[in-house]
Amino acid sequence: MSQSHQQPALSKCPGCAEPPAAGDLFCGVCGYDLSAVPARPGDRPTMAITVPPAASGSEAVRWPAAAETDSSDVPAPVHRPSDLPGTDSGGRALAEQEQVQEPGPLGGAEASAVPVRHDDRAVPGGAEHSGDFALAAPDPRTAEHAAAAAAPAAGGKVCVACRSGRVDPDGYCENCGHAQPRERDHMEQELGSVAAVSDRGLRHHRNEDSFAVSSTALPDGSPAVVAIVCDGVSSASRPDEASAAAANAANESLLESLPRGTHPQQAMHEAIVAASEAVNALAQEPAGAMEHDAHRHQNAPACTLVGAVMAGELLIVGWVGDSRVYWVPEDRSRPTARLTEDDSWAAQMVAAGLMNEAEAYADERAHAITGWLGADAYELEPHTAAFKPDRPGLVVVCTDGLWNYAESAEEMAAAVPADAQEHPLRGAQVLVGHALDGGGHDNVTVALLPFAVRPQGAGSACETV
Repeated sequence: MSQSHQQPALSKCPGCAEPPAAGDLFCGVCGYDLSAVPARPGDRPTMAITVPPAASGSEAVRWPAAAETDSSDVPAPVHRPSDLPGTDSGGRALAEQEQVQEPGPLGGAEASAVPVRHDDRAVPGGAEHSGDFALAAPDPRTAEHAAAAAAPAAGGKVCVACRSGRVDPDGYCENCGHAQPRERDHMEQELGSVAAVSDRGLRHHRNEDSFAVSSTALPDGSPAVVAIVCDGVSSASRPDEASAAAANAANESLLESLPRGTHPQQAMHEAIVAASEAVNALAQEPAGAMEHDAHRHQNAPACTLVGAVMAGELLIVGWVGDSRVYWVPEDRSRPTARLTEDDSWAAQMVAAGLMNEAEAYADERAHAITGWLGADAYELEPHTAAFKPDRPGLVVVCTDGLWNYAESAEEMAAAVPADAQEHPLRGAQVLVGHALDGGGHDNVTVALLPFAVRPQGAGSACETV
């Protein structure tokens, strides 16, 4: 509560040193005005002082509002008190105030640290001639601090920005405050001869793509390799959840049906149906599940799907939407091929003969999809195709975040590094980099599956079964 200010009692008159009578406003001897209180000497404490919070009703300091966050989710820079003009209680500029480490309560190594000082006396053995002030916390650039912080507790993470601070549970560095990338912002996985990479891109605030790669054995013991890539529909609610649910469901379905001896093409069809059911189930969750996505239209979660299975001598592809599969032969002098047809407005215009491909894909409606997985899809129409390559090559499974920067089969083949057949993970990384270098306007996901066969003579790179 607030208190009134009272006149301090004087033991003697400042003018003649005679003791005044109680309640006198003027000295009875010399007439000195006793109500004039002398100026208080400057307060130069040598101990830390805790400033109490402002009393109720008092005007608080109004700091300038920080800028809004950008699309990369990196928190906007905040203002420090010393960034603004002002003085402390001693009349010094805020930027000149010393801040050094306070002694720890437990003594030992902590007690040996330089104490907090608010006076102007030099610290013994300190940097009195350098003009520098001791820091209130250890300098993260020092070797001792970096070495200690570089070894976080079990399961802990190190900041990707300063490479030394520990990351707190909220995803921020305890040292520099930098927001850490979320797990899905960049994902990589390599499993034997198949590899996949997914990246948020440069414009989106989160990664709405997802993938799954796996391998299993057919009844005869021969291997089967699976790659599923899904792209969340950004105009729908929870697209990131939809793509993850679809990729996981399709992958699990294939790993269950292929070892039973189901034909790979039928298994792919069943996997797409299973993925569709998994995405449909998200729309049945209570409305509270969408609270974190309130800025989006609350329509049903949706995504596209494309997948490839290498089983025996067959290459099976399946898709719904506009994600694609490309065939790039090991011998680059051989023809390349795109193995899927988009479920999109542009593809419909080309199929109907109303536009050529260049005209259709130059239209602003080109990428409007006509097929997707989701409860509000018109009708589920899984597309599957089987191929029997007669020469080794590379299968590229990707979202439009990549093929927008390498649309034709020839352009995709040119973007694929020459050693991708032997190093698929490196090849996938290069392709994601190709999209980022091109602008990274969308999430980017690609999976590479090297296909090895014995050459069987001349013919096209792949033929439909």
